[in-house]
Amino acid sequence: MSNDTPIAYKAVNIPVSQRIRERIQASKTRFHANDNIARFIEPGELAELQAEVEEKMRAVLQSLVIDTESDHNTQDTGRRVAKMFINEVFGGRYVPMPSVTEFPNASHLNELMIIGPITVRSACSHHLCPIMGKVWIGVMPNEHSNLIGLSKYARIAEWIMSRPQIQEEAVVQLADALQEKMQPDGLAVVMEADHFCMHWRGVKDTEAKMINSVMHGSFLKDPNLRREFLSLIKR
Repeated sequence: MSNDTPIAYKAVNIPVSQRIRERIQASKTRFHANDNIARFIEPGELAELQAEVEEKMRAVLQSLVIDTESDHNTQDTGRRVAKMFINEVFGGRYVPMPSVTEFPNASHLNELMIIGPITVRSACSHHLCPIMGKVWIGVMPNEHSNLIGLSKYARIAEWIMSRPQIQEEAVVQLADALQEKMQPDGLAVVMEADHFCMHWRGVKDTEAKMINSVMHGSFLKDPNLRREFLSLIKR
């Protein structure tokens, strides 16, 4: 065969998850279960990612020895689960933070504000079992603070919680996001939740809840302010 004969190359279809992972790794960015990776996803790739997850969910069902071809209840389960994971319960990983309109503190408000209870839903990153709970947010603004609309607290909380989480890290992420947006003198976040990794499996304790809090600024330094906030939230 002549050396001038062209060589035929076969196109290699790289899975979209690999392409996204390679971009993240090239930037030396962390991509843990509760990290947001929206800036590494290009237009159209979420639909590709959902299709890839659907294919792999079907493989999981096959490994569980479920006949998805003749079982009408599970024929479309792979697609349903993939859609749920990408667009809903883990959607906070794949989309940017929701837009938040910020207002100047024109009236120089400096009194305690409490928002809640906000219903939050997440999934534990250990077993992917539901976490269902409530969040209360306390804000002590100053004259330079940015104020945000009431519904935006819920939107930011949903964005943070819609990822595989552990509760201890979720409240820290929420507090950090709000602190960065508002720059108040003080910020407090309390979360109380049911964990179905305890209710549904393991010890199967249906009564146990987890409560934890994060305090920034004046809530951390002033015990009277902290006591006032904790006394006013009704759990």
